[in-house]
Amino acid sequence: MNDFKEFSDADLGGSQFTRVDLSGSSFEQVDLTGVRMRNVYLAGARLRGADLTDLELDGMVRNLIVNGVDVTPFVEAELDRRYPERVKLRPTDADGFREAWRVIEASWPPTVALAQTLPPDALHERVDGEWSFIETLRHLVFVVDAWAKRAVLHDPSPYDALGLPHDEHDPNDHDVPNDRSARPTLEQLLELRNDRTAVVRKLLADLTDEQLAGETHLSGPGYPTPGRYPVRRCLQAVVNEEWEHRLIAERDLRGLRSRR
Repeated sequence: MNDFKEFSDADLGGSQFTRVDLSGSSFEQVDLTGVRMRNVYLAGARLRGADLTDLELDGMVRNLIVNGVDVTPFVEAELDRRYPERVKLRPTDADGFREAWRVIEASWPPTVALAQTLPPDALHERVDGEWSFIETLRHLVFVVDAWAKRAVLHDPSPYDALGLPHDEHDPNDHDVPNDRSARPTLEQLLELRNDRTAVVRKLLADLTDEQLAGETHLSGPGYPTPGRYPVRRCLQAVVNEEWEHRLIAERDLRGLRSRR
């Protein structure tokens, strides 16, 4: 167990915390102005007497209580209003997943067209610490390789070398491709994406409600780690990642274009 550490009247401004465990810590009279948090876990956190002026929050939001009000339903309703097709991304049966994937495929061409209006170097540029457009496409290749090819189809060699796992993944895990320095072209990634999109389309075309209600059993090294997973969870992960990452990527592409 780690020794208890106390920081009082200390200036830690400008510090960088990476893969640091602050769970169970308490913060009192702490200045967090201008902090940037990415891939942080705040489940069960309690903020009292907080000044949240100009706060921006992106992530998975559940049971978010603001001044005694659960704002989650309001956020979800507004997102559904902005993106009416979003309601199709919560499928309950095999036909629903097929429809969800049609929504995903139809959503990407305008985003790719926007990316093609920018010079190639801009597609490797990060905005406010988010993945570049190329990194986003690389990650979505990895998502299909992990959750569709490995988890559902049990492909013994599912990963492409250009796939990019999430930042929290162990960089020393040699069973999963992890070359963060690679700089593939947009054309390379689009070719890979077309292949992976076809993989998911074929998987869902053959999917039955019975299969969807079942489990998949993974063994051997790789990601997802060995264990039992509901098939529904695996496929929903692919749908969710595709939708959320495209929205972020398109937002950042527009920012890059307006800057230039």
